[in-house]
Amino acid sequence: MINGIHHIAISTSNFEQIIAFYCNVIGAEFVSKGGWDKGNKSFDQAVGLKDSSAQQAMLRLNNVYIEIFEYYTPKPKSKDSLYPPNDHGYTHICLDVTDIHSEYERLVAAGMKFNAPPGDFVDGAVRATYGRDPDGNIIEIQEIMSKDFPFYLNTGN
Repeated sequence: MINGIHHIAISTSNFEQIIAFYCNVIGAEFVSKGGWDKGNKSFDQAVGLKDSSAQQAMLRLNNVYIEIFEYYTPKPKSKDSLYPPNDHGYTHICLDVTDIHSEYERLVAAGMKFNAPPGDFVDGAVRATYGRDPDGNIIEIQEIMSKDFPFYLNTGN
């Protein structure tokens, strides 16, 4: 039985910067730090890489964890930090917010870049916009305007 999503993972070239962003700007809680050295066959098998090594951290954001990796070996390939959201594969994470306009202004003041201010969608039932973290990963912020909307996330707000 699948219970739900436990965590998302982000690979970075700047471990401390991305942890600081998700903790200090987004509001995640730092949980743990670890990693592994080259030659660990269990990790190599699990991640499907040969001679891998990395540092890793786990952050908690309310109902989901964010896992951060900085791989040392094999040498990671850089991807275009401005990949479009229509490329195949995982395209973005979405953060459910209360008072999207205040959160948008707070995140802009913290240096986060957005495509546009929040807009209304689905006949005003959803307000949302896309921005990017310091590594260029796409983050959507959204506010569901009605508790009766099918995608409403009951987080106690």
